[in-house]
Amino acid sequence: MNLGRRTDNVQPMLDGVHTVGKMVRSWRELRRFSQLDLALEAEVSQRHLSFIESGRATPSREMVLHLAERLEVPFRERNVMLLAAGYSPVYGDRRLEDPTLAHARTALELLLKAHEPYPALTVDRHWNIVGANAALGALLEGVAAELLKPPANALRISLHPRGLAPKIVNLVEWRHHLLERLRRQFRISRDPALNDLLNELSSYPAGSSEHASSVSDSVANDVALPLRLRTSRGVLSFLSTVTVFGTPVEITLSELSLEAFYPADQETARVLGIAR
Repeated sequence: MNLGRRTDNVQPMLDGVHTVGKMVRSWRELRRFSQLDLALEAEVSQRHLSFIESGRATPSREMVLHLAERLEVPFRERNVMLLAAGYSPVYGDRRLEDPTLAHARTALELLLKAHEPYPALTVDRHWNIVGANAALGALLEGVAAELLKPPANALRISLHPRGLAPKIVNLVEWRHHLLERLRRQFRISRDPALNDLLNELSSYPAGSSEHASSVSDSVANDVALPLRLRTSRGVLSFLSTVTVFGTPVEITLSELSLEAFYPADQETARVLGIAR
């Protein structure tokens, strides 16, 4: 099942920042490091770091990558930093359909298939669905057709009034959970596309406060926040886990994640087990 495709690249995250020194400083400030903090973390002198940030010293290719690693700069932006310093990009940026990524695609497909009869999907950095298993389709019954057109966005499908939102029993809590994840992702990356998505999703109806209070007791008794979804087979309850590639050296793979849903109660396990 494929609800989407990888979208085109967006502009660099730090608009208006053109020199590698300014990029280092911007990412340092974003991570809330003082200049001394970063110098100690990177094991360089504060004086040398100051010279890099001010443009008085040009960092070597190795130093750019070293500072980027310490600052946890996304691979996509590390390439931008290298180009700004006059060096060639290090990290590949190929579409998932590229023949050289065939082994990675196979691994993802195996994981998705192996997770059946429970739903699972893979998404890119903007939450666009790039793959899913057959079990996910059953949960998307009744979702507006336009929301499922590629590139279908998992968060939009979840929270849109014509998506899953009317079927989510604990919509208030689940909406808050998803928006917080998106806010945290934006704080880390400063990707403007994520901010646009956050603003869009925040404008959707939030659900009633009465609804929130009606499920607060059950949420308090859970070990993790479940997704409780009203379906033709009754209310199904899921816990989710996220899997990422452990050692990617390619931009596309570093930005992919697999979200797998597991039964949160015996009834859900029974219903989905029968459907196997």
